[in-house]
Amino acid sequence: MASIRKQSRDKGQKNKPYYIQYVDHEGKRVTVKGFTDKALTEQLAAKLEHEVMLRKRGMIDPAQERLLAIKKSPIEDHLAAFDRSMANNTQKHRKLTMTRVRRVVEGCGFKTLAEMDGEKVVEWLNEAREEDDLGARTYNHYLQAADAFGKWLVATKRLPVNPLAGMERLNAETDVRHKRRALSNDEVRRLIEAARGSGVEVQGYDGETRARIYQISYLTGLRRGELASLTPASFMLDAAQPTLTVEARSSKHRRKDTLPMHPELVELVREWTDGLGLDEPLFPKLARRKTYTMVQKDLERAGIPYETHEGLADFHAAGRHSHITGLVRSGASIMEAKELARHADIRQTARYTHIGIEDQAEALASLPRTNASANVDRLHIACIRGDVGSREASPDGSEPVGEAGPENEKTPSGEGVSSSGVTDFQELSVDVSSGGGGNCTRVPRSVSEGLYVRSR
Repeated sequence: MASIRKQSRDKGQKNKPYYIQYVDHEGKRVTVKGFTDKALTEQLAAKLEHEVMLRKRGMIDPAQERLLAIKKSPIEDHLAAFDRSMANNTQKHRKLTMTRVRRVVEGCGFKTLAEMDGEKVVEWLNEAREEDDLGARTYNHYLQAADAFGKWLVATKRLPVNPLAGMERLNAETDVRHKRRALSNDEVRRLIEAARGSGVEVQGYDGETRARIYQISYLTGLRRGELASLTPASFMLDAAQPTLTVEARSSKHRRKDTLPMHPELVELVREWTDGLGLDEPLFPKLARRKTYTMVQKDLERAGIPYETHEGLADFHAAGRHSHITGLVRSGASIMEAKELARHADIRQTARYTHIGIEDQAEALASLPRTNASANVDRLHIACIRGDVGSREASPDGSEPVGEAGPENEKTPSGEGVSSSGVTDFQELSVDVSSGGGGNCTRVPRSVSEGLYVRSR
């Protein structure tokens, strides 16, 4: 039975509350504050005893009660806990996420977790998009932050399901507000030379330091914060394969990354780190600098427009975008570029790869010709036979002519035999009409002009 009483110091005082003592379903003694009115307190005590009885009989689920209590609790308490849970993230990420989540919560008027609803979030964001002219990418960032909060509520067992799950993102490609472009290799060289020869400081860095920042950014594809974290200890210059390491605390995806180094960069870093302490940064305070201002001024000196119809050439574009695009232009596969860029999704790598009409035309020109008598196909057969340059085409262009010899012998059936013993061209295992296969090394078109061999 529950007992009702006032504290000894409050006895005889009408404005002091009664207290209820009872034993809960787990056998623990519990004290609950009642009312100043004894009758109301007795009713509360009876209710508490009844609930204990229902719990003992399994008619009330304590877990459900806990979830119900959490749903009714102020959402601000959970936002503060969510903020603390991101202590291991970068300060920038933590601040951006919390700013977006709080704006969504306040905009939707959520006071408790029970009020959270994905449909209300989408409705508020659509209104904000019209009023504040939010871009599709910014809209998606708000959804992502709100969804992260919902997932955290589930992970910490504050809610059974994420109330914000299923909110659809917008197609950011149809509403690009900050379109970037990649610089060509020549433009990168001109940017570096312009910085080095400027003779002025920009954002606290002299021309030589800016040139070094542009060089290492282009040759590694590292982000600004990752570049700012580099010290002599980040490099393994004397290994069989020289590498640089970005520590997890500085990496965008919070993972330690080890990357191979470009041969040119190996020699440059040897020079740049000479005399520096192991933990001394190569580019102090770079993460806090307005790097887009640096690039804009040095591009102007180099005579390169900062913005064209293709997009902006800010620091991220001149370094990371140009690095990834340069890899693909140089012959790297998209999967190799993805790994070097440390992207989780190949679609992200594709967004960083800026292939223009000239790149497309060059790729198209590398396709084999459809004409069976094309020089490329003749050269391919000549390589297989081993008689490149040793024979000339007949005047009518139908048969190669030359002195009789091992390569021009005839079989009893009159078919040609190559020096390797292959009979006639139908016996070749390589489909010459496709222009590929075999062990023949590709020869530039300029070398193949004037050569002719029989095709099948």
